Amino acid sequence: MDSIMLWKDQYELGVPLIDAQHKELFRRVGSFLQVLRSEDAWEEKIPKLDDTLEFMKRYVVEHFRAEEDYQQKIDYPGYEFHKQIHDGMVQYVQEVSQQYEQSDHNEDLMQQFGGRLLAWLINHVAAEDQRIAEYAKRKGLSGNEG
Repeated sequence: MDSIMLWKDQYELGVPLIDAQHKELFRRVGSFLQVLRSEDAWEEKIPKLDDTLEFMKRYVVEHFRAEEDYQQKIDYPGYEFHKQIHDGMVQYVQEVSQQYEQSDHNEDLMQQFGGRLLAWLINHVAAEDQRIAEYAKRKGLSGNEG
């Protein structure tokens, strides 16, 4: 099965570390959605979904920290607002993860999570994060300050 390609080059911010992390997030979410949509029995999907959840719990926090560090370095004026969005997403990932474990791997919950993750990635990276890039460009920063 072909992997779902969600990443588009127009999402690049020109900050190497953050772009690399975004690509990895898109790749992981793509393979997560692929597993969710596959014809395999739910029991067979669970280990792969568990892996993705563990990855997301760790990586989302790491990535947000890197992005927030960069915003502070360039004195990004939208930092506080952006951080609130990040904190909300970290909380959501942790809550879903907890619900999923308590519900004994509920399929509907994972389908919802997949949809929300995809919408969030595209809205956040394609919209919110682009504002950081535009601000950096206006300030004449090359993107290698990260």
